[in-house]
Amino acid sequence: MKISKKLNDAINTQISEELYASNGYANMAAYFNSLGLARLSELYFKQSEEEREHALKFVHYLMEVEGDVAIPAVKATTSQFESVKAALESAMAWEKDVTERINRLMDLAIEEKDYATQDFLRWYVTEQVEEEANVSHLLTLVEALGDRSIITLEAYLPR
Repeated sequence: MKISKKLNDAINTQISEELYASNGYANMAAYFNSLGLARLSELYFKQSEEEREHALKFVHYLMEVEGDVAIPAVKATTSQFESVKAALESAMAWEKDVTERINRLMDLAIEEKDYATQDFLRWYVTEQVEEEANVSHLLTLVEALGDRSIITLEAYLPR
């Protein structure tokens, strides 16, 4: 099965976006580490790895459907944050953006009646519900605790 050029190009762009998120989460993890928030740092290093895995899933999918892998340049992410809350707000914005992008990919797959790609993308649709919920939960806790009690969040996170 050969994927259409339009869908192939859109997936290549999504690969770059997943790598962008991976880099952003690595920067965020380093920021949390600089504050002595080892558990939050570890959580976001894992998140960074997960985003890279998402990118590679797209790469492998393109290879399976006789697509052309041509990953666009990955734009730079910020490594400076005003606060833990600001960092998590950035994470939420990234996840909402990814959700929109995945939905547009699904719209395109539906428009092209590419059932295999629709099936492949369903995992990402479900994954984004989880991703947004996780960040939302952390953000809610940070907002409730305030920046002065951020160490309470650190203690809350599992080892």
